[in-house]
Amino acid sequence: MNVFILNTGRCGSTTFIKACEHISNFSAGHESRLKIPGEERLSYPANHIEADNRLSWFLGRLDQAYGDDAFYVHLTRDKAATINSFAKRGHMGIIKAWREGVYLDAFMNDRVLTEDYIDTVNANIKLFMQNKKHRMQFNLEQAKQHFAEFWRLIGAKGNLEQALQEWDIRHNEST
Repeated sequence: MNVFILNTGRCGSTTFIKACEHISNFSAGHESRLKIPGEERLSYPANHIEADNRLSWFLGRLDQAYGDDAFYVHLTRDKAATINSFAKRGHMGIIKAWREGVYLDAFMNDRVLTEDYIDTVNANIKLFMQNKKHRMQFNLEQAKQHFAEFWRLIGAKGNLEQALQEWDIRHNEST
């Protein structure tokens, strides 16, 4: 079974995958097929855990490829903390793409634009997941508790204690 960590970005997805690297019966990757177009973009190996915020743009194709045969996690973080993390990154990355590609460079306050992106992505993920059999909501603020539950739900094997310790480290922190 494949596992997909659906998220906005800036919400702990890198740390999630670092924790998953302590699972012995799944491989794990963070944005591992980022630059691959077409059908191959979603061609993950079996028993793989993938976190990639851009999957929110591929939800229809993800459903066609995996449907109810996968486990889906909606990873979220406090909205204000997520906005602040994006703000520390400046005018780059996915928010730049949102501004230029979706809003065609319309003038908009950065915080309003980022909140719009977060709300849109989370609404898309919520709608996508509403009919999935294998799913869970995962809040960064309760990461250790939720990760232990995630471990149980997917039947993970490996070193749970080491995996939980990853949540004490700020991986990919915005400065």
